[in-house]
Amino acid sequence: MRLLFAICHYYHPEGGKYASLRKNPKPRIAALTRQILALHQLFGPRRCMLDIGARLAVPAGQALAAEVGVVVCTTKGRHLLEQLPLPEGMYEHVATDAEPTALGYECHAALAERLGTWDYYCYLEDDLILHDPMFFLKQAWFNRNVGNIGMLQPCRYEVTAKGPFHRVYVDGELAPEVTAEYQDVSEAAVVQGRVLGMPVRFGRARNPHAGCFFLTQDQMRHFAGRPYFLDRSAAFVGPLESAATLGVMRTFRVYKPAAPFAPFLEIEHAGTAYASLIGSVVKVGPQFGTADVSIS
Repeated sequence: MRLLFAICHYYHPEGGKYASLRKNPKPRIAALTRQILALHQLFGPRRCMLDIGARLAVPAGQALAAEVGVVVCTTKGRHLLEQLPLPEGMYEHVATDAEPTALGYECHAALAERLGTWDYYCYLEDDLILHDPMFFLKQAWFNRNVGNIGMLQPCRYEVTAKGPFHRVYVDGELAPEVTAEYQDVSEAAVVQGRVLGMPVRFGRARNPHAGCFFLTQDQMRHFAGRPYFLDRSAAFVGPLESAATLGVMRTFRVYKPAAPFAPFLEIEHAGTAYASLIGSVVKVGPQFGTADVSIS
C-alpha cells in the first residue's frame, strides 16, 4: 500500500482562537513532530524484531508495511519546520504564498498534483496524531464493502488526566440544519458489519468534521473533478473547517463509527482544548449517574 499525506501547517504568534496563533510555539512543535513520526512509525517499512539468541535485528511487520509520503504545506514563511527535531527526508516542504486561512486548499492541490501513484490520499491538520497501525486496513475494508460513494471519517478525541473522563470524543453531532445544504444524512443512513467477529455500526455523520480526510485514488480523482474543487470556500463554519470537510461532504456519503463504536476508527487531537470545557461550558449529560463521574 502507498500512502500520501498532505499536512496543513501554519504558525504565527499573533493571538487568536486557533492554536496556530498562540504565543507559545512548543505545543505546535511537539504535535507536528509526533504527527510526522507516527506516520512513518505506524505505516513505514523500517521495522525490525530483535532476535535475542542471535543478537540480530531481523525484519518484522513487513506484511503490514506501506510506502509513506508526507508533504507539509506552509505559507509566507510562517511555520516551525526548522525547529522540528526530525531527521532529513521525513517530509517534503511545499512553500506557498496562499492566504493563511486558505492553506488547506493548497494541500488539496498538492494531493491532486500527485494523483495516479498512491493508494490513499490523506489530508491532515497539523495537530492530529494517528496511533492505529490497522487504520488503513479498516479504511480499505470499509471501502470494499460500501464502495467509493461512502467515505469513513475517524472520531477525533483528546486525552486528559483531569476531569471526569480520560478520553473525550470532540466532534459530536451538530443540529441537522447545519449541514443539510450539503448532505442528506437520511440516504443510506446506517452501515453495519462484523470485524474480527465483533459487530460494528457506522452512521451518516451529522458532524462530518474531523480535521482530516482519507480518500482512495478513485475517490481523490472524483473529488478533484468536481466543479467546486479548490474553490477555497469558507461556507462550513470557517475556512479551516471548510478545507477539511466541506468538499468531501458535498462529494461523498460521509460516515463515522456510531458512538458505542467510536474507538474503531479514531485520531488524536493534540492538547485538551475541548476536553477542558467539561464542567464549565459543557455539562455532564444525564446519561451518567452522579456516582459515575466527579468533576474536580
